[in-house]
Amino acid sequence: MTHSNAPGGARRPALIFIFVTVVLDMLALGLIIPVLPTLVMGFVDGDTGRAAQLLGLFGAIWALMQFLASPVLGALSDRFGRRKVILLSNLGLGLDYVLMALAPSLGWLFVGRLISGITAASFGTASAYIADVTPPEKRAASYGVLGAAFGLGFILGPAFGGICGAIDPRLPFWIAAGLSLLNACYGLFVLPESLAAEHRSASFSWRRANPLGSLLLLRSQPQLLGLATINFISNLAHIVLSSTFVLYAGFRFGWDERTIGLALAGVGVCSALVQGGLVRHFVARFGEHRALVTGLAAGTLGFAIFGFAETGAVFLLGVPVMALWGLTGPALQGLMTRRVAASQQGRLQGAGSSLNGIAQMIGPPLFTQTFAYFTQLQRGWHLPGAPFLLAGILLVAATGLTLRTTKAA
Repeated sequence: MTHSNAPGGARRPALIFIFVTVVLDMLALGLIIPVLPTLVMGFVDGDTGRAAQLLGLFGAIWALMQFLASPVLGALSDRFGRRKVILLSNLGLGLDYVLMALAPSLGWLFVGRLISGITAASFGTASAYIADVTPPEKRAASYGVLGAAFGLGFILGPAFGGICGAIDPRLPFWIAAGLSLLNACYGLFVLPESLAAEHRSASFSWRRANPLGSLLLLRSQPQLLGLATINFISNLAHIVLSSTFVLYAGFRFGWDERTIGLALAGVGVCSALVQGGLVRHFVARFGEHRALVTGLAAGTLGFAIFGFAETGAVFLLGVPVMALWGLTGPALQGLMTRRVAASQQGRLQGAGSSLNGIAQMIGPPLFTQTFAYFTQLQRGWHLPGAPFLLAGILLVAATGLTLRTTKAA
């Protein structure tokens, strides 16, 4: 069992900083979501098909960099401390947004997205920081707050980015750069180191820090591997929302951009309420195992409602049900961090982020191709909600694995 290394008085300001840094980082990432397609379109003379291909490539390279860089940053944080990695990542992300704001060509924009994938991989280090400064029994609640920070950033970021992008497509990049650099300066004065010297790895090893090497940690014990697999499946299922939600809502219900934006905001608000408030009370009363099973069951039911909804109103009824899926991630993180030493928390989070990078590469084509197949009228089955039902089946599989893996937890 691991223990908190930071002094007791340092825990609260440290947790506040991690919350703020994640909100600002996700806000910065969200800011550019509405304007990146516009910027790419400008470089290809308005060719929508070419722009779609390039955006797919940009998304793939971002996920690939997450896969490659996350375990490296995690291992570096185990060896040299979390503070240095987080601050350097914030600085790098800020400078990268400056590069993209000034990008004179697609090549430079591509380089910017590549660097962004590397520097944004520090989210795993932020999760390791949480494990350092939080007692094991309270980690699920802290990870719930971290999840709420993700949601808050993604609620505010795209909305603000769309407003600023209407003024100038490059303006959101400048604002994102300012937020990330401000974050680095704030952390320089506020963020204490969380990993005591005696709990750090004795050395940095590329053999353990590469993606395949980092996954060996997950194989070190059966329960940890099972929990990591559940986390991977859950993350893969989650990608259906970002990859097909807009297409599905427009095709099935005829929703316009405003309606879709409001619906996404509602999803974000419900998710933030669950992760920021309900997780702490639920885990304290029922434990992490029941939180995990309840979350997966709610996600499965939510996807069933989404997939079979005949009207937009019925679809929206599934949003608060789906939000309860937010119990899953914090419970998983709490269970997994109990199973490694303090000097391995960075490697654990890096390995998890690396697996998420694989999910980010697999998920979009899996769900978009499923949507394309089941919406072609000449097919025997016309089922636009098929991607959501597929995601629900994945969660059923994850629930079965959960019952096997955590029954002794």
